[in-house]
Amino acid sequence: MRRFIRDNGLTLFFAALCLGTIVGDALVGYRAFNEEALQHDQPTITVWRYFVSADFAEAMAENWQSEFLQFVAFILATIWLFQRGSMESKEEKNLGLKTGAAPPDGSRADRAPQWAKVGGLRTRLYSHSLVIVMLFFFVFSWFAQSISHWKLYNSEQLDHQDATIGYLHFLGKPQFWEATFQNWQSEFMALATMAILTVFLRQQASAESKPVPEPHDSTGVTN
Repeated sequence: MRRFIRDNGLTLFFAALCLGTIVGDALVGYRAFNEEALQHDQPTITVWRYFVSADFAEAMAENWQSEFLQFVAFILATIWLFQRGSMESKEEKNLGLKTGAAPPDGSRADRAPQWAKVGGLRTRLYSHSLVIVMLFFFVFSWFAQSISHWKLYNSEQLDHQDATIGYLHFLGKPQFWEATFQNWQSEFMALATMAILTVFLRQQASAESKPVPEPHDSTGVTN
């Protein structure tokens, strides 16, 4: 168990933070929901009822889809685009899909994943599996967010005795895209900031930073 925790410490650490913040979000969101309900003389709900509600799903899925979009955009952009001196960029000579396309050789070939060695369609799929899975998570969370936001919109329409609308009609509403673009722009800003700041700034012993004495124009250098 200790070896498993050590070998997977980075994943387990962030997974624990994710679960903790989901629970925290549910608890404070539940209290905020009930406080607002009391102010409008409406019935309160239980924590579980809030946890499976459209209110909670919309807020969570809205954040998730923007995060997965960030990863998809970053993974694809770093194949072809270059930022001199950045830890987030390949060296200029390695740009394009050709890097890492050759089959492994020597001792690495014995330890290579099976799908990396068989060739054909399976190797082609495996060679793009990271972005495929991230893209799936993005599409799934975007769809979940759009459905829950649509349900919330119609619920508010009913509260005001206005007509409800269909899902496709809702996708053309500015309310939906305003919230969506607000999340997307923050992710793209974070990527641009990280790409340029790793040129000039350092964090000793971090895998996301060049060694402290490394020149600014050294690109893709690891500790």
